[in-house]
Parts: sequence; structure tokens; C-alpha cells
Amino acid sequence: MKLKNKDIQFKYSIRVTLALYTIFFILLSLFSVVLMNFLFMESFYVRNKTKTLETGMRLLDAVRDLKDPDSSEALFSYCSVNNLIFVVTDGDGNFYCNGRSGQGELLASRLFGYATGIDDTRPEILDQTDKYKIQKNKDIFTSEKYIEIWGSLTDGRSFLIRSPMASIRDSVELANGFFARIGLIMALVAGIVVWLFTKRITRPITELTAISQKMAELDFNTKYVSGGRDEVGVLGRNFNRMSEELERTISELKSANLELQKDIEKKEQIDEMRKDFLSNVSHELKTPIALIQGYAEGLQDNINDDPESRDFYCEVIIDEASKMNTMVKKLLTLNQLEFGNEQVALECFDLTALLRGVLQSARIMIEQKDAQVRLHQEEPLYVWGDEFKVEEVITNYVSNALNHIDGERILDIRCRTENGRVRTSVFNTGAQIPEEDMDKVWIKFFKVDKARTREYGGSGIGLSIVKAIMESLKQECGVENYSNGVEFWFTLDPAGPTAYSSNTAVEI
Repeated sequence: MKLKNKDIQFKYSIRVTLALYTIFFILLSLFSVVLMNFLFMESFYVRNKTKTLETGMRLLDAVRDLKDPDSSEALFSYCSVNNLIFVVTDGDGNFYCNGRSGQGELLASRLFGYATGIDDTRPEILDQTDKYKIQKNKDIFTSEKYIEIWGSLTDGRSFLIRSPMASIRDSVELANGFFARIGLIMALVAGIVVWLFTKRITRPITELTAISQKMAELDFNTKYVSGGRDEVGVLGRNFNRMSEELERTISELKSANLELQKDIEKKEQIDEMRKDFLSNVSHELKTPIALIQGYAEGLQDNINDDPESRDFYCEVIIDEASKMNTMVKKLLTLNQLEFGNEQVALECFDLTALLRGVLQSARIMIEQKDAQVRLHQEEPLYVWGDEFKVEEVITNYVSNALNHIDGERILDIRCRTENGRVRTSVFNTGAQIPEEDMDKVWIKFFKVDKARTREYGGSGIGLSIVKAIMESLKQECGVENYSNGVEFWFTLDPAGPTAYSSNTAVEI
């Protein structure tokens, strides 16, 4: 399933997740602090205040004359800083208090009640020794709670030191309110900061996500470019290396697959050609084999005893065997050309001399056909090609033209430049090739006029050999109809300056 960019940015975004987690942990921390304040702040405060009261008691015990500023300065300063109120009484009923006016009598009477046991407030005892007690108590007049320490000093004086607990409650409530407000602000600020800061972290991750999506679609052109030396940078460089390796591997697989496909197609083509070959060969050999068998049986049975008849039978057998031999040789040649087994030797040769040589070899056939041959090329014409194979092409064209020549019985051969190549054409007067058969003449065993082909012993392979030779030379060949005949042509690459004399014709 492919994720949309919108889903990635909002629903699954690392930035959103980090921001939400940061806000959540800040709020959780804030809630924990507030809860700890409510549950444990008072007991923590009482323990610390107990130590403060014990320290105040020791400072009070060390002062013999509370009216002496020098000796009592530390005591009064400590009590002022820690909000402690004390009263000290002696055996004569005298007392001293650092509180406001009238508070001394109240504290002295409270101390007397504690000492005599007549006080009925039932304080909560926090700690006690044989010298003092530490307790929490409630003032019956003001209903305020205090934490107190009272007992006897080393010189026999009685004392009471107290600190109001209302301040701790106020402090806890004030702190909680302050923490709540500050915490909410900090959570909001932290969310914004994390959102902005994580953009720097998530940008390369987002880039890697886009690259991975491209790679999933087999597009390996996108590369990681953000850099960096951290884990994400290393991951990005590994992505690039993996992308290159995948691209190379897939390219190799595609090439191998293409080669395999070609091999499969070639095998299928070979199988198909083998079937066609067997079918066509069996068809083409059926008639000459039947003739050879019939005439051989006639000789064996002595159907005709005269020497002339026996010579005729032998000539037919030899002629048909020769045709079969020629066809098999052509098939072998065509087979080698089609499968690329025939070696091509490119060389520079004189095309004019080659044309004259082919025409000279075909002189007997030309005379038999009473053909008028015109060669429109006198000067040497050098071209690149396999001279032996080009000779076979020209021979096939000339023999094909002579076998189909008619009307004025003209065989016309020309050479001219066309698109930077030498175009050689062999024209013969006679019947045109039907338009629907123009592309089929290059197919082996195809015959436009089967009766006439059989008459001169054609096998339908010659033009297939021409086509295969020109393809092996990476050249072109073709056929064109004219009003008075047919022209077959082929091309070759020129070798240096070419000389033409197409305005004059040499009759051969």
C-alpha cells in the first residue's frame, strides 16, 4: 500500500510525534510535581522545620541574656529569617518573647499549660526527648496550625518556639499555581521549539523516504544530497550506494533477460525455419525424385530398347539429379547466411570488372535467350564489399532476368550514386510482378509463376540468398515494376572517388 505524502506529514510524521511526546512529558512532569507537592511537600516541610526548630532551640540555649544585643544577635536573626516566635520563662514567672506585644503572655500561658498538663488541645507529637517535645498543634483562638518545640534549657529555663504552618499551605498552593502556569507555557514553547528543531532532523529522513519510494518504483536517478556525518548521513550514503548497486544489478538482469528472450526467439525461429525447410525441401524434391525413380525403373524394365530412348532416360535422370544438387547447395548457402555462420570479408574491388565477368560467364544463356545486354558502366568503379558474395548477387539477378526476359528482350545494367551509396540495378523487359507479390519474392521457395519456374529449373531460393547476402553486408536491395519490365537493385559503399558513364551503353 502506497502512503500519501499528506499521511506521512501529519499522521505518521516524526516531527509531530516528537512534538507531542515532548509536550506530553512536560505535562506529565508538571502533574508529577504538583502531585508531589500535595502529597509530600507538607511532610518534607515539617521535617525541615523540625530541624529549624531544633537549631533555634540550641541557639536559644546558648544565649544567657536575651537583652544583650551582642549575644542574642544570631538568635534573633535566625528567628526572623525562619519565621520563629519563642518565649522563655524562669522560675520567678518572668518571661521574654520576640513576638509582638501581647503575644508573650499568650505563649507563656500556653507553655505553662503544656508543662502542667492542663492544656487540652491534644497536639500531634512528632518527636520527643527528656528535654523537649516537637509537636503540631492548633491555636484555639485563631484556629491556625503551628509546629512547636517546647521543654527545658540547660539552665532550667522553660521555652516554647513555634512556626505557623499556614505559610507552607500557602506556599504549596502558590507553587502549584505557578508551576501549572509556567508548565503550560513551557509545554507550548517546547512543542514549538521541538517542531522547528526537528525539521532539521526530519528533512533528511523525509528525503530518504522520497528516495525509497522512487526506488520502489525502480527509479534510481534520485540521490541523497543532504549529507551529514551522523547516522542519517551514513544511511543516506548507504541508500545511494544501494541505489547504484540495484540499478546496476537490474540493468544486468534486464540485459540477461533480453539475451535470454533473444535466444528463445532465435530457438523458436530455428524451429520454425526447420519446419519450413523440411516442408519446402520435401515439396521441391518430390518431383525430381519421382522423375528419377520413374525413368530409372523404365531403364530397369527395358521399356524402350533403342539407344536413343535409353540416352534420353539417362539425360533426364542426370538433369534432375543436377537440379537437386544445385538446390541443396543453395539451401546450405542460405542456411549459413541466415544463421550468421558465413564469414564476410570486406574488400575494395572493381564493380565494373565484376559485372563484365558475370555477363561473360552467362554468354551462352544470353545467346539462348536471344537477349540484348546493355551495360551502362565503362570506367572502373571501386566499392567495398565481399566480392565473392556480390558476384553471387549479380549472378542471381542476371539469371533471374534472363529467365523472365520477354518483349524487346533487353537486359539493362546501370550504376549510379544514391544517398551516398552506389546503386546497381538489373532491368529486364517482360511481364511485371504482381503488386501483392512484390514483398514475397525474397521468401525462399516462393515462385510468382510456378509453371515457368519449373520450366527453367528454378528453385525459388536465389532471391532469398540475395536478401541474406545484402543483410550480412548491412546493405539494401529491392525490386521495382516498370511499364515494360522489372528492375532488381542493390547498394554498396563507394571506395574513394567514383566514375560513372551511365549516358553510354555497351552492348555485350
